[in-house]
Amino acid sequence: MLKGIPPILGPDLLYVLRAMGHGDEIAIVDANYPADSSGPQLIRLDGLSATDVLDAVLTLMPLDTFVDEQAFGMEVVGDPKKRELTHKEFDRLVKKHEPGMKLAMLERFAFYERVHGAFAVVQTGERRLYGNVLLKKGIVRPE
Repeated sequence: MLKGIPPILGPDLLYVLRAMGHGDEIAIVDANYPADSSGPQLIRLDGLSATDVLDAVLTLMPLDTFVDEQAFGMEVVGDPKKRELTHKEFDRLVKKHEPGMKLAMLERFAFYERVHGAFAVVQTGERRLYGNVLLKKGIVRPE
């Protein structure tokens, strides 16, 4: 155990978060997501919700301030304007950790394609629909 680090962030995920550079992306996905075949390194956190993992990750990882959109959810198929509870919770957590930022939305296949180019995928045990979020890493500025 380490002080100040959420205990759900195990050594594999901590390594990935530290190894990522500015502009790299990481996906936190639900239990239904085709994570094994998506391409990037896979870290499994079965039994944890995507929202708990997002909250923990955002305690350590800054989001990119050099782009207009830094966090992405997957649109509801057939109803792109609809927002599921997972979307609302992701948006709340992004705003909590990065005031002024918000969750943007990507069409399902555009989301899959973007995840294919991500640095890593974290598959959670999230069973709620559309429990998928993609984050673009920012920088830590000098003090």
